[in-house]
Amino acid sequence: MLKLHGFAVSNYYNMVKLALLEKGLPFEEVLFFGGQSPDALKKSPRGKVPVLETEHGFLSETSLILEYIEYTHAGDKPLLPTDAFAQAKVRELAKEIELYIELPARACYPEAFFGAKVDPAIKDKAKAELLAGVETLKRNGSFSPYVAGNQMTLADMKFCFSLDLASAVGKEVFDIDLLADFPQAKALLKHFKQNPNVQKITADKEAQMPAFLDMVRSGKR
Repeated sequence: MLKLHGFAVSNYYNMVKLALLEKGLPFEEVLFFGGQSPDALKKSPRGKVPVLETEHGFLSETSLILEYIEYTHAGDKPLLPTDAFAQAKVRELAKEIELYIELPARACYPEAFFGAKVDPAIKDKAKAELLAGVETLKRNGSFSPYVAGNQMTLADMKFCFSLDLASAVGKEVFDIDLLADFPQAKALLKHFKQNPNVQKITADKEAQMPAFLDMVRSGKR
């Protein structure tokens, strides 16, 4: 059985978890916070979360894990189209969401969610990149109703657990609605909130959040 190592507060962990749940694959969750200890680095060479444990060994990096799951279980609710160009488009959209929305937003997570302060120069750079990233997704996404078309794909795994946090950063740090003129994205986020698998993931995250915040405040993470 596949084992997903990580923790429920991690949005990257939840991207993989959603793919596994949508495909109906049996898997075990293993609490793992990453880090630089020898044991952690045996699972994840960079000490990052998530990690997928397979019968052949451990895999890290979310995009690669999602691709592996799709490649080995393509028949279980495909998350990539069959056409080569359409597949490339999904990967393009997923990469754009990660590079131009998730990562800039992440620079401001300490201030948005943990009561810390982020350097103004970093915030200015993140804001500009976020605004440009949303415009990129607006131009390139299909949203009919999913990011790449009428089929849920790997790009939606990135969207579901990146745009919500980016929107929160926009509100909490910059006092702006990043999706004010992007109703298609708002509608898709609302759609995912009604998805039973997303609801389960959200409940697991909320259940783990108090302990995670205590760990952050204590300096253990």
